[in-house]
Amino acid sequence: MEFLKKKVVLGMSGGVDSSVAAYLLKQEGYDVIGVTMSVIPRDKEFDEREGGCCSLSSVEDARRVAEKLDIPFYVMNFKDVFERKVINYFVEEYLQGRTPNPCIACNKFIKFDEFLRKAKGLGADYIATGHYAKIEWNEDFGRYIMKRSMDAKKDQTYVLYNMTQYQLEHTLMPLGSYTKEKIREIAEDIGLNVHDKPDSEEICFIPDNDHGRFISERRPDKVKPGYFVDKNGNILGKHNGIVNYTIGQRKGLGIALGKRVFVQNIIPEKNLVVLGDEEEIFKNKLYAEDINIIPYANIPCEINGTAKIRYGMREAEMVAKPYKNGVLVEFKEPQRAITKGQSIVFYDGDIVVGGGIIKEI
Repeated sequence: MEFLKKKVVLGMSGGVDSSVAAYLLKQEGYDVIGVTMSVIPRDKEFDEREGGCCSLSSVEDARRVAEKLDIPFYVMNFKDVFERKVINYFVEEYLQGRTPNPCIACNKFIKFDEFLRKAKGLGADYIATGHYAKIEWNEDFGRYIMKRSMDAKKDQTYVLYNMTQYQLEHTLMPLGSYTKEKIREIAEDIGLNVHDKPDSEEICFIPDNDHGRFISERRPDKVKPGYFVDKNGNILGKHNGIVNYTIGQRKGLGIALGKRVFVQNIIPEKNLVVLGDEEEIFKNKLYAEDINIIPYANIPCEINGTAKIRYGMREAEMVAKPYKNGVLVEFKEPQRAITKGQSIVFYDGDIVVGGGIIKEI
């Protein structure tokens, strides 16, 4: 009887990471099917963009890679759910004075929820992505765990902390044991044209990366000029809508006060942006909700280790304890620009303990 290969549906963006992931999975003996997730409405602005993760050129890049690797390739439509769960969420969070991370919402609701559901419906054993992270079964915990990628610079565990045990069990991430340089080298060695394609760093549904313009065009009734104030409520000048600002911002404020000032707080109900000195944006406590814990069934009575409060920030020592509907976190050293709407992700060495959304500071 012939051995039945395990079927994997791989999300392909047209970039080098997912392309090499397809090659590695095929080399391991999996029956690989490539799928590009169509998530944003097609229009001229997106279609003509070169190399963006949602442009037509990227779909064609993915199709060409699939042809070269001799794997089936399809495009799946996720536009409606992406509009509801990612774009609308993104807009509403900014209107409430918070700074969301759309990649985390996309991973939670699209890639590891809707995509996995559709793939299982097609008879797939697994889905796979080109993320830099490791998924392992751990005997000590008796659960699946997530660990950092071997490439610390490219590690993407920060945006993956929401994954459930079911999702981890049915997901493969073959790049976790490689460096980015090695992935590009493999791509070049096997003749993939995307081997030197730049990484996509913009928000996929905002081609010019101007989120303020994007939100203003979608909700012109909600984005209105208001006032910059100091911590005592004294008016310092006018701003052009709270959606254009985030905690810790200094550049692009459009106000000259003779000294460096930073966004310290955003008060949506009064349409105010509070400015202050740099030392005023350092805090050592926060409260987070929507907590997901990976190695344990419940939130531990105490989480000791390190945490990141933004994707690009360094980790810091902290302790987190259950509080109300989430956790209260206290850092050993004050952290710069803790921001409502961003995620905090907890680590115990290389293991991702979990994370949540920052609600209060």
